[in-house]
Amino acid sequence: MPNRIEIKTAALPLKATGTLVVYVAEDTAPTGGAADVWQATGLDWTRIAAAANFKGKQGQVIDLLAPAGVKADRLLVLGSGKAGQGSSLSAWTDRGGSLAGKLANLKANKVAVLLDEAGMTPEQVAELAAGLRLRHYKFDAYKAKKPDDGADGALAVTLHVDGKPAVDKAIADRQATAEGTLLARDLIHLPPNVLGTLEFAAEAAKLAELGVEIEQLDEKAMRKLGMNALLGVAQGSARPPRLVIMRWNGGKAKEQPIAFIGKGVVFDTGGISLKPGLGMEDMKGDMGGAAAVTGLMHALAARKAKVNAIGVIGLVENMPSGTAYRPGDILTAMSGTTIEIVNTDAEGRLVLADALWYTQDRFKPKFMINLATLTGAIGVALGSDHAGLFSNNDDLSARLLAAGLATGEKLWRLPMGAAYDKQIDSRFADIKNSGGRPAGSITAAQFLARFVNDVPWAHLDIAAVALASPSSETNTAWASGFGVALLDRLVETGLLSNERFA
Repeated sequence: MPNRIEIKTAALPLKATGTLVVYVAEDTAPTGGAADVWQATGLDWTRIAAAANFKGKQGQVIDLLAPAGVKADRLLVLGSGKAGQGSSLSAWTDRGGSLAGKLANLKANKVAVLLDEAGMTPEQVAELAAGLRLRHYKFDAYKAKKPDDGADGALAVTLHVDGKPAVDKAIADRQATAEGTLLARDLIHLPPNVLGTLEFAAEAAKLAELGVEIEQLDEKAMRKLGMNALLGVAQGSARPPRLVIMRWNGGKAKEQPIAFIGKGVVFDTGGISLKPGLGMEDMKGDMGGAAAVTGLMHALAARKAKVNAIGVIGLVENMPSGTAYRPGDILTAMSGTTIEIVNTDAEGRLVLADALWYTQDRFKPKFMINLATLTGAIGVALGSDHAGLFSNNDDLSARLLAAGLATGEKLWRLPMGAAYDKQIDSRFADIKNSGGRPAGSITAAQFLARFVNDVPWAHLDIAAVALASPSSETNTAWASGFGVALLDRLVETGLLSNERFA
């Protein structure tokens, strides 16, 4: 869906019409270019700030219409918080999102932003631009246009900066990641009658335009490989399953790849273990992990990341029917592990079981990270502020946690251990697909750990942060696209160089 926003840069000195935005730090008067703009208005700063109760705190604003001495039709003075604080990248992303929200309320369409703060880096400018783009996003493809929508919500923003070439490079790279996040949001938002398994596979195949190699396994191919866990979930639906493999070869020819695996249940009724009807419409988003992996592969290819990356998504629909799998069935996964089905609504881990085993067996990755809207229990444990992190590797976990803090897509590591395995022991098979309510997110991770062999691995349970999460400075939509920025940051900062994971 088009985002209807154009972001470009211009070198100083400032030339602005339309709406002009300047920033002022907390408990200070305007400095630098902001001081020059304010001086041109001829207004008394102390008096105006006091009348508006403006302290320069993040989110505060002074709004002047047709200010004297300034060519712009409107002057917005925004608080940027205490000087030296809020300098993290995610803080600048939030500033961009906050600005986009204010501009939307004002129905502004042509905006100039003065960014000449001392010490401001190209990366910080790029984050502000990303925040603008992410917050401006709307999913309205199925809504009739209203007469008062104006110019279709279009917004043109010019960032006036020092060091334009370096800023342009940083913005281009960061916008590639933002586009990946928005792609993930779009995929999640699409209605389930529009985005089935084949349609999702077709959307992933479009990444070939960016140089991503695409391969698809159909039911016959998966049956030959013994992927009976994934196929068991799919057998109740008229929609055929697909395993889509996306390969970005941006690193050295023989460099060991990294791998990302996503759960892609395009709609989850719960199967024979039918979910309650209330809220079932949200289960169109049960492919949020696959959406994030697809968005990540878009980001890596769009910014030409120097890494060899594999994206694997298992696409199925979980439906009740005369052909659906049942509680009591025993399925044999690709690994040869037998799985007793005790709950057909614990289906995502079955899809991931075969996808994880296939990925480690075929590609021998340096490590694997899977993303899945896997358990409601993760929301009970962590709410919607952190995704759950489970891993067999401390080094990989530490790097993921750091990337989460840098991007604002935060993670919290939960325990794993042999004691939890007892909950998924089966009387009739090697394991069962649910350990019940106690430690439900942990036992789901213990299940997945059976299919990663000795590969360093992390499981991100994003059920509570990918869908219906609270509005933030950078997102007021239903889906967040969680995971794209987090994992792209991991790659971008060189944390995945040629180091080995213990």
